[in-house]
This record gives sequence, structure tokens and C-alpha cells, in this order.
Amino acid sequence: MVALDLFLIPFALWAGLSLRYGEWFTDFNRAALAFVGLVAFTILVFVRLGLYRAVMRFLGWKALEQIAMGVAGSTLVLLAILLFHPEAELPRSTFVIYGLLLFVLVGGSRFLARRVLGTSAGGKGRERVAIYGAGASGQQVVGMLSKGTDYEPVVFLDDADDLHGREIDGLRVVDPKNPGLARLLERLGVQSILLSVPSADAATRRSILNFLEPLPFHVRTVPGIEDILSGKATLDQVREVDIEDLLGREPVPPRPELLGKCIEGKTVLVTGAGGSIGSELCRQVVDQGAARLILFEVSEFGLYQIDQELRRIPAVANGTVELIAALGSVLDERRLARLFDRFTVDTVYHAAAYKHVPLVEHNPIEGLSNNALGTLIAARVAANAGATHFVLISTDKAVRPTNVMGASKRLAEMALQALQPEYPGTTFCMVRFGNVLGSSGSVVPLFRRQIADGGPVTVTHPEITRYFMTIPEAVQLVIQAGSMAQGGDVFVLDMGEPVKIDHLARRMVHLSGLEVRDAEHPDGDIEISYTGLRPGEKLYEELLIGEAVNGTEHPRIMRASEDCLAWRAFDKAISRLQRDMERSDLPAVRAQLAELVSGYQPHARIEDHCWKE
Repeated sequence: MVALDLFLIPFALWAGLSLRYGEWFTDFNRAALAFVGLVAFTILVFVRLGLYRAVMRFLGWKALEQIAMGVAGSTLVLLAILLFHPEAELPRSTFVIYGLLLFVLVGGSRFLARRVLGTSAGGKGRERVAIYGAGASGQQVVGMLSKGTDYEPVVFLDDADDLHGREIDGLRVVDPKNPGLARLLERLGVQSILLSVPSADAATRRSILNFLEPLPFHVRTVPGIEDILSGKATLDQVREVDIEDLLGREPVPPRPELLGKCIEGKTVLVTGAGGSIGSELCRQVVDQGAARLILFEVSEFGLYQIDQELRRIPAVANGTVELIAALGSVLDERRLARLFDRFTVDTVYHAAAYKHVPLVEHNPIEGLSNNALGTLIAARVAANAGATHFVLISTDKAVRPTNVMGASKRLAEMALQALQPEYPGTTFCMVRFGNVLGSSGSVVPLFRRQIADGGPVTVTHPEITRYFMTIPEAVQLVIQAGSMAQGGDVFVLDMGEPVKIDHLARRMVHLSGLEVRDAEHPDGDIEISYTGLRPGEKLYEELLIGEAVNGTEHPRIMRASEDCLAWRAFDKAISRLQRDMERSDLPAVRAQLAELVSGYQPHARIEDHCWKE
């Protein structure tokens, strides 16, 4: 670029003089000082401003400011030469023409070089993308993507009417509601649409995705600029659209006094600490300033993962929150009792459970033992040790269950209801909710993997529906519900609208830029295969057994009024059930469950792998 400028600077002066005189300027002897002095000084100014350190392929519009400053300095030097070197007899107005010409030549040469180098470097192997969002975040994303990533931005999409038809950072801004949008993007060679709307609320993001879904392009999202600048993410981490954007909703701001009531400054024990819900409970317990957090987990790997994660949090690393990692099963009463004796536990969040319906259906004794008897053991140990709060993580599958997993969770609820009058010093409660997004075994990662593999996407039934909620929102509501408990409460969370799983699968296929292959579209990309309901699986889930439900001080937490057994009757029934379980008498176990759990409708056939008729 120095060699080019050694040509452009004298050329701009010569062209300026020629334009001023109206004829080719040839008297170079008269203007020798102007030519030599101007070139030398201008090169020094450009060096000082760093114009020769810039990498042309990554040149930004900010460079125009530096070029303008350099040209302004050069122009002022020319003016000084014209004023203080009258022997040259050059017209003083030449400096204006020279300045304009030099700015155009120097600036134009550099941006032409950027275009040529950018095309040669990025034309092969880079994915051409449209950026949805032409605001500050979108512009920053374009600037960062242009710097040698695998993506080549070619157009902006934005709803703002005042931006349509304009160019920003060299990219045209197009109205996404343009009827010919798909044809335009195909003509530009666009393969993906990247969302860059970090400030949009859940409703707006959902509206954008609803609009983009029918288009034949892969829709993905980029990390927020704040995450990139803070080092939490990089632009290479372009990812699939969060399913929360499809199903999520605006969370109700939590009430700080409810979040901290059972946690702040207290000793908290979380069972099932390595699971999806348990690990998020641990994160939020640390955030709320517990004095001590005990992680109780049967899986060594799960316990190791959450322990290592939490120890990176400053409050744990600096000793503000004491962290205890304890291996053990909720069925091991002596192990639990030793922990409660050693550490004065105030609050227990009981998330330990087997939750996968088909697996528990095939292993019913183990499921009942862990989910029902394990809850009873943990609750009695906690109450005997003087814990003030015991919160059970329950499920919508406990309502009129058709599977052993749901029946076992309803038994766990009944255990706490029966224990409450026996232990008035401990406040027992249970929080019932549906599926959470991103948990282990969730359909979302399964569908994503099946789509990546080319299909088929497996759905059990075309009409099956489920409730969904994000894990952080569910855990926040669990903590707040526990703080509102009065004793024996059954809390039910507002899960929003139910989601048809077939529709969810189809939307995920469409947002991957693919088409569902069916009778109407035999040439589609991904087939949806209906595999039939699994043993114990329901078409629809419910959250309430009866009709009696009351609101609470939180708009998304309700309190249900449901029948329960007195402790003596429950203890007698559970003891009988336990004896049948020890004998592996599955018909007797099923009969006991049907008698104990309201609405339980077992699967027609015993699914236990070891059972023989």
C-alpha cells in the first residue's frame, strides 16, 4: 500500500492542478517542492495513523476516519506550501481539489482491495448467510463474521421500515415480509439465516420464528455480543435455535424474598444433585447465598460434574458457600442419617428419582423403591434431624397415572401428606409440573440428533401432547413454592399451553431448512415415523387430580386440595406394598398400587424384564 500511495499522492496533486488550469499540467520544475514535500509528509502521516498496519481483508468503515484525518493533514501541508512558497506561482484553490481527489483515491483503493481480497478468501468454502437484525448487534456480528469465519454475510433482514432499501456495512437491508424474499435469498446464494436479535422478548422471537419457519433455509442463532466480548461464547458457536424460542414464554420476575427465605444463610441439601433439575437447584441455591450446600447423588459421574462446576463459582471458590459432595442413595437410611447428624440441615430439595417412564415400567420394583420408599426414608430422616423445610420435586404424571413412574411419584406425595401431622416442626410440600426443556431424555435433543442423521424423526403418536417449561424457570418456581408452604401443600405450576409433539417435530425439521417427507411431499427430506405409545405412556398429561385449586401470591403457582391418608393407614398400606415388592410379587404390587393411588390404570401387561407368567 505504501508503493500505491507513492503513486496516488502525486497523481492527486497533478490531477488537481490539471483540473484547476483546465489543461494537462506539465511544468513540474515549478511545482517540484510541492510534489516532493507533499509526498514525504503524507506518507509519514499515514504511517503515524497506522494505515499501513491494517489488514485489507478485515478493513472496517472506521478506517475512513483515519484516511480522512491523513488526507486533511496532507491538504493543510499543501495549503501551507501554496501560501509560503509564492515562487511556485500555483493557484491556492488547488488544495481543495487535491483533498477531495486524494480522499477518493486512497479510500477507494483500500476498499476495493478489501472487496477483492474478501472475495478471494471467502468465496470458497464459506457459507453465505442472511443476518436477521440490522441493529447494533447485527452490525457487530457482520463485522466479526467477516473476519475469517466460516460464514459470509450477504444481506440484512429487518422489520424496521426506515431501514428497508438502505445499505449498512455494505449489505442491503431487506424487508423480511417481502413476498419475494425466498427467491431473493436463493438468488443471493443464501444457505442459512442467522438470528441476531438479543434484545427481543420471547413473544417477538417466537413471532420471527413462526414467520421464518416455512422458508427453505436453515435458521440458526448467534451468541449475544455481550457473551462474545466477555469470553463466554465465540462467533464460531453458531447454534441451532433454542427450543425455548419456540415454546418459551416471558418469565414472571421472581420475588426475591421467596427465593431467599429457605436458602439464604442456611444449610441446604439437594438429593439427585447431578440430575437436570437437581443441578439447576444447586446453581440457584449458591446464587441465593446458602451458607452450606450438600450435594447428595448416587451417580459418581453426575456428582463429580456438578461439584466441579460449582467450585468454579466465585462464592464457592472463596469459601462464602461451603460445598459438600456426598455419594449415596436415598434408600440408605444410615448414610442419610449420618449426613444430617454431621451437618445441621435446614432445607431439603428432594429431586432424586427415576423419571423415564418406559425404563421404570420395565423395572417397576426398582422404580417404586427409589421414588416412593426413597422419598419416605429421606423425609423421615430430615424430620427426625430437625430440618425445617422438605420440598419434593413431583410430576404431572402423578395425576391419574397409567404407569409405574407416575404411581410411584403419587405415592411419594402421599407419604409427605401423611407425615405432615406427625412432624409439625418440618414443613413438607411437593411441587408438581410437566416436562422441562433440555433435561436428559428430552425429545428435543433426540429430534435434533435424528434430523442431523437424516431421519426418521420418531414420534410415538400424532396426537400426543405435553407441557413444557424451561429448567431455570421451573426451579425458580419450585424454590418460591417451597417458601410459601404451610405444611402438606401440593403446589401445581402453570405450565402454559400444551404442545403437540408432532407439531414440534415438524417445526424443528422446517427450521433446519428441510422439508418433511409425507404423502403430500414425497420428495421431502425427513420422514416422521409414528412408533406407537410406549408402555404406560399417556396421550395427554394432567396437573390436577380434583377440581379444587386455589391461587397463591405468585401468578404461576397454584395450591391444590387433594385427599390424603392418615399416617397409620398409609404406613400399614406401604408396609404391605413393601413386603410384596421384596417377594417380587408383581400382580400383588399392581393391585396394591391400584388400591392406594387414585386413578391408577396399569398397563395391560407386566413389562418387567424378569417377570414370567
